[in-house]
Amino acid sequence: MRLISLLTIMGLIVSCTAQDVPPASRSAQFDGYPQNLFNSFKTDCAGPGDKFVKTGTSSFECREILSPEATAYLILNFDGYSQNLPKIVTRLSSAKNQAGYRVDAELFFIVPQKSGSILKIPIESDELDRDFSRLYTEYGGTPV
Repeated sequence: MRLISLLTIMGLIVSCTAQDVPPASRSAQFDGYPQNLFNSFKTDCAGPGDKFVKTGTSSFECREILSPEATAYLILNFDGYSQNLPKIVTRLSSAKNQAGYRVDAELFFIVPQKSGSILKIPIESDELDRDFSRLYTEYGGTPV
């Protein structure tokens, strides 16, 4: 009986102890260049309506078309130009530093304007930040 009580108390202690959950972050540190992360990013950006763009030596974007509802919302609420539709963009960039490589992610909408300029609307979300942290951890990075 004492053993059952002890196990119950230990179970409660363990369940109340903080788990090893990485901090919610869109940035991570890698020991070496995260080639597998970038290869996976490129592969995942190969669906219909997706466009993979290398924007610099160490910066990549995946530009995706949106649902008709989201497209209409962005055009109507941000004075978009219906001849050049809004997209959602995920950008990954890396920079070499003393500890290896730092990778940063950005997620935003681009809404072309009637004037010819492009409005960039950042997407902020704690859940997305946690998703990025999990992704970085899976590929060997440490969220920062």
